[in-house]
Amino acid sequence: MCAVMVLCTGICPVAEALCFTPAVYDEQGQLKEVRLYSKSVYMVNLDTGEAIVDINSQAELSPASLTKLMTAVVMLDELGGDEYTLRSTMMSAGTEVFDELYDTGASTADIQPNEKVSAYDLLAALMIQSACEASNIIAVNVGGSVPRFVDMMNEKAAELKLKHTHFSNAHGLFTQQNFSSAYDIAEICRYAINNYPVFKDIVGMATYTMAPTEQHPDGTYLINTDYMINENSKYYYSYCRGIKTGTTEAAGRCFASFATCDATTYLTVTMGAPMEKLPEDVKKGEQNEESVFADDEVMYNFIDHINLYEWAFNMLEQKDFINESSEVRDVKVGYGRKLDYANLKPAGGYSRMWPVNVPVEDVEKVITVKDNIVAPIEKGDVLGQMELIYEGETLAKIDLVSTTDVERSPFKSKMKVVKSYFKSKLFKVTAIIVAGGIGIYCVIYFLMMQRKYLRRLNRDKK
Repeated sequence: MCAVMVLCTGICPVAEALCFTPAVYDEQGQLKEVRLYSKSVYMVNLDTGEAIVDINSQAELSPASLTKLMTAVVMLDELGGDEYTLRSTMMSAGTEVFDELYDTGASTADIQPNEKVSAYDLLAALMIQSACEASNIIAVNVGGSVPRFVDMMNEKAAELKLKHTHFSNAHGLFTQQNFSSAYDIAEICRYAINNYPVFKDIVGMATYTMAPTEQHPDGTYLINTDYMINENSKYYYSYCRGIKTGTTEAAGRCFASFATCDATTYLTVTMGAPMEKLPEDVKKGEQNEESVFADDEVMYNFIDHINLYEWAFNMLEQKDFINESSEVRDVKVGYGRKLDYANLKPAGGYSRMWPVNVPVEDVEKVITVKDNIVAPIEKGDVLGQMELIYEGETLAKIDLVSTTDVERSPFKSKMKVVKSYFKSKLFKVTAIIVAGGIGIYCVIYFLMMQRKYLRRLNRDKK
């Protein structure tokens, strides 16, 4: 599982998903791994955007009715998120959009052919009761046809850079060409939450009554398929703010939700939880008739979300890994006038949510500094870097900056130039040439003097 990081100036976050094993303390005080039933899990801190859980999150799986999240996004992009506009925009569709849903067991809000329903109520039927006919009605009214609307869904997926998503319908009934991943679904949710307050309002409703129509004079009462926001449910979780379920035999139990506690908000997407009660859970139900395992159906997707939120809210806490004011080390500075060193400190502090059972000391701090640092140095100049590493994964890279000014000494720099010249290859070559020249001169001079001597000697003999 991955902890949340807080970003500051001078910090380059590296790890996208630092994985821990989610674990909680049992009644005996022993650390026990959290049982997760879903095939794919992705959990992200909505306050910072950092992943804290990533289990097979890129796997391409059937999303079931989580598909409707993109249906809602495309509709809101086209109509805008203004509640008045949504309530005043009326939509309806003929029998052609209902035909494919007959005898499929598709979830419905009992909207009838040619029944005029507001866009707001269609969005509510879509998100709260997972109404498949609402998907198709939205599709033909917003896109002109279901195929064109599906194209718009895929265009939006491309815009959001969803690499493991392709839609073939607006409702999520199984086809091989309709797939997504936990990560991609989380991105769709994050987009909707960040851009459309009306979306957040609707997905958080446990119940809702649609406006009266000619076919439904008393309106239509909707019950949210998200049991975690239903106070009468065994799965009720007070911190949950809702979003969307998705269930088919092919997809298993899928769920996207977000929860807030103590000003921290997490978004969780799970896919592929079991449809049937597991044999090992039958006995749990027999031992406790009040537990969720006593029911004929066990919603393993809700169990996963509750356990993940309990882990995050109780076992993660904010930890400081490096303080902005802490001094790291000194580095040697060449040509300094009064100082021949500079003190380094982090460009910014670094903290993140961290499991209480994992010691902060387990994070390694690797420091590197620039080669051949020379004056002048100004306070704040980047002279090195600190890398925070946990179990081989880089959490972040933090710039190390000088805490002092170091003036340049003209004399030292000139002396350095002189010294460097005498140590240079050019000097050695020049010295060899000069020495060679002197040697040649001496030889020539010697030969000339010898010749002159011999001539004089010959003259004397005559």
